[in-house]
Amino acid sequence: MGSAFRRFCVQFCCCCCCIGDEDDEEEKQPLMPQDPLEYLNREVQKRREEEANLWSEPGDPSHSERHDDRVLFTLLQARNKTRLGSSGYRRLSVDIEAMRDTRREVREKWKTILENLGFMAEADSLLTVSAGASHDRMRDAQTARALLHTLHSETSIFDSRDSPPERYLFILDRLLYLDIAEDFVAKAKRFYPPRDDSDEEPQGVSLNLPLLLARVEALDTAGDAEEESEKEASN
Repeated sequence: MGSAFRRFCVQFCCCCCCIGDEDDEEEKQPLMPQDPLEYLNREVQKRREEEANLWSEPGDPSHSERHDDRVLFTLLQARNKTRLGSSGYRRLSVDIEAMRDTRREVREKWKTILENLGFMAEADSLLTVSAGASHDRMRDAQTARALLHTLHSETSIFDSRDSPPERYLFILDRLLYLDIAEDFVAKAKRFYPPRDDSDEEPQGVSLNLPLLLARVEALDTAGDAEEESEKEASN
């Protein structure tokens, strides 16, 4: 397990693997940015946001390709424009954390299975997918997608009937490289069997997306009205 994981890190995680045309471009760039501290702080904040939001489509910088990502991004943008401490800000924060909690619950299921397979120390690294994830670097995208479909249709590891998050396609590709993907799927079927039709439908994120968007629109309308009132009062 250890040597295989080290080979995985060299293949997927090490920036030294980037060769060819990228070398020429890197030579043209300064070794360090003008303000290294500001750059580092920005990168740390970026990674924290990625881990907090767990974007379904991590390679989409606009967060608009998937409906659930678009809703979460809209909520975050609306909160940034809302006065801190206001009732609107608190409502948006609750909705944002609800979406994040649902995504964290899915991630915890994956982590539980990985730890059960013996990857206690490596689970978090295997489940980390950065914004730089690319389909071009995947080793077996076709098989990974087939396994993702199996997990979605034959287990309850995902909390929604919507298409599964694309981020887990990259994770399955890693598991294929480590030769544990089939074992992972088998464990998932045991730990999280599919729900019967008679089971109560969980209140997934997909059921709340229209409501969340309606709240954002209502808050925007209220904000515009408040601004108009302030302008009239100042005149």
